[in-house]
Amino acid sequence: MPHFRYLAKNMEGRNLRGTVDAADESALQQQLKDQGFFLVDAKDVTASKTPHKCSSKQLSEFCKELSTLLASGISIVRALEIIAEEEGLPAYARSVYLSVLADLRKGTSLSEAMETKNYFPELMLGMIRSGEGSGSIDTVMERLAVHYERENRLKNQVKSAMAYPAVLLVMCVAVVILIVTFILPQFDELFSQMESLPIVTRWLMGASDFLVHQWYVALLVIFLLVVVLRMILKIYKIRRVLDYLKVHMPVAGRLNKIIYTARFARTLSSLYSSGMPIASALKTAGGTIGNVYVEEQFDQVAADVRSGAALSQALKQVDGLVRKLASTILIGEESGRLDTMLDSIAMVMEEEAEAATKRMMTLLEPVLICLMAAVVGFIIIAVMLPIYESYAAIEGAA
Repeated sequence: MPHFRYLAKNMEGRNLRGTVDAADESALQQQLKDQGFFLVDAKDVTASKTPHKCSSKQLSEFCKELSTLLASGISIVRALEIIAEEEGLPAYARSVYLSVLADLRKGTSLSEAMETKNYFPELMLGMIRSGEGSGSIDTVMERLAVHYERENRLKNQVKSAMAYPAVLLVMCVAVVILIVTFILPQFDELFSQMESLPIVTRWLMGASDFLVHQWYVALLVIFLLVVVLRMILKIYKIRRVLDYLKVHMPVAGRLNKIIYTARFARTLSSLYSSGMPIASALKTAGGTIGNVYVEEQFDQVAADVRSGAALSQALKQVDGLVRKLASTILIGEESGRLDTMLDSIAMVMEEEAEAATKRMMTLLEPVLICLMAAVVGFIIIAVMLPIYESYAAIEGAA
């Protein structure tokens, strides 16, 4: 289905920008009309979609450099020229920056020039639009730099915590493959002289023979399983079920809730501080969580806030966020310091996410070690059992 980027207005003159899937431009026009908006401009960006996405680290560096240059009095055009000429910049990123620069020279606004590249996240585009309206692009870019720097730090903390268990798991698999393909074949001659073998030994030797002589079939099966699994995971209903389990499973569910809450609070804090209306900020922040089960609930949250409900009350209904978020926002609403409280809860949740990740990895390490010991122990038992039975038969005959 075509993917449109559009600009619409209502009777009060309020602009509405966004992207949506629609059968054609007429269907898009009718869809917006049902919401009380009239289509002003629409562009089919289906063909221009790109798999390239800017990383949090690169976004942080880009925003920090642009903020510093703009604060020093340099124009946006000159600032982008300096950034695009830097050494060590990825080739695709350089081409995107140069394309944005070319659009700016034609008189296009920064947000519109960046929006057409399908390279920058919606969060950044929304905040830049707010900054253009208030004339504070440099301040917005500074907030974005802090936002993506903290997001990158949280991702790196999770990756660092996962590094040792991942290495341990790879070692487990490597040890098992080594035993099955190199050590077990040495027992073939011995086992072939025995009249009968225990069933576990027959299974193990069969697996060893298969991996030694038909390893290419095993690789093909693994490849096909990966391809099929990736196709299955793209089905929305299956992704929704899996994402539901992510926030309800023991131990890991609590950790995922903390990470989602930290991500949402940080994004909402950045958007709200930049001057974006709270209902629009909610939908944008909700779309950055990374869990479709949690994200789909924010349509109702935004609708409740538009109808006059308090933000803290609307967020209580979201299944997948930590309850502390609603309580902290309630304090911010009562004290008139919502932006400060959002920033505070984001920092608290990020610290809790780091601590919870370390705790879970501490528990996971002995589990993996026990799993490795169980697999190796099973192999040893399967090998020694027929030998022991043979000795027992010889002693009985004697």
